[in-house]
Amino acid sequence: MSKKWDGKTKGSPWGYRFFISCIQTLGVRFSYFFCIWVSAYYLLFSSKNRNAIIHFYQTGLGFSKVKAFFYSFANFYQFGKIIIDRFALRTRRKSFYTHSFKNEEAIRSITTQNMGGFLVSGHIGNWENAGSLIGERITAKINILMLDEEVEKIKQLIDQKIEKPKYNLIPLKNDMSHLILIHQALKRNELIALHADRIQDEHQKYFTFNFLNGKAKFPAGPFIMAHKFKVPIVFVYAVKTSTKHFALSSSDVKIGGKDFHNAEELAQQYVHSLEQLVKEYPTQWFNFYEYFD
Repeated sequence: MSKKWDGKTKGSPWGYRFFISCIQTLGVRFSYFFCIWVSAYYLLFSSKNRNAIIHFYQTGLGFSKVKAFFYSFANFYQFGKIIIDRFALRTRRKSFYTHSFKNEEAIRSITTQNMGGFLVSGHIGNWENAGSLIGERITAKINILMLDEEVEKIKQLIDQKIEKPKYNLIPLKNDMSHLILIHQALKRNELIALHADRIQDEHQKYFTFNFLNGKAKFPAGPFIMAHKFKVPIVFVYAVKTSTKHFALSSSDVKIGGKDFHNAEELAQQYVHSLEQLVKEYPTQWFNFYEYFD
C-alpha cells in the first residue's frame, strides 16, 4: 500500500455533473441514495483505498477484519455524502442543513481583537463545510490552505454550476510560495485554515507520535509557524452527526510562547484532540493511504 496521497479528488467530470444536477433538481436525500452504489463500486474496485482504510481500522482501532470491511463501506458512503454536502452548501439546497458550534467564542475572540491566526483541522468530517459556515457566521477573512491538484475542468465545472466559496484559497505548492501568502494574510489579520494530519512526502519536516494503537507522522510546519509568528491557534473540526446536522467545535485559543513551550508540545495537543474525535466518529476518517508507520 502506498504511503503517499496524490492530493487529487476522485471522480470524473461526468460524475460531478450528475450529482450537482441531482442536488439541484431532486434534492440532497435522493443524491445520497445514488451515493450508495458509488460507494459499493469503490469498495469492490478501489483496492488501494479499501485496503488502506481497513488497515487503519484494524491497526488503529483494533477492529476484526470483518468489522473493518463493513466500516470501510460506511466510510466510503460517508465520504460520498460529505462531497454531496460540499456542493449542496453552495446551492439553494443549503437550507436543508442545520449546524451547531461548540466554543465558537474562541474564534470570535481572535477576530474581535483584530488578530490573525491559525485554524488547524484534519481529514475527519469536512473542514471545507466548516470554512463556509465560519465565513458566513464569523468572518469573511478566512484563507484555506490546500493542495491545488484537482483536475482543471472539474474545478471549472464546479464554478459554473454552484456559487463561489465563502473563503480564499491558498494553494500548497512545492516552491513554498504559499508561505509568503500565509505571512501576508497574517499581517492583514486574517485567519489561516489548514489540515495537519498528513505529510505529503518523507522530506517534509514532521513529528512522530503515538496515535490510537499505532505510530504516525504529523507535519511540523503548521505548529512551527504558529510558534514562530506567536499568533493565536485553535483546533477546529466539523463532523456530521445526522443526515442534516453538522457539529462544529473549537478548542480554546493557544498562543506560542504563552500556552505551549515549543512546536512539538502544541502538535501533541492537536494529535490528542484528533485522536478523541476519530474514536467518536470512526467512519468520518478520510485518509485513504497506509497511515501508520
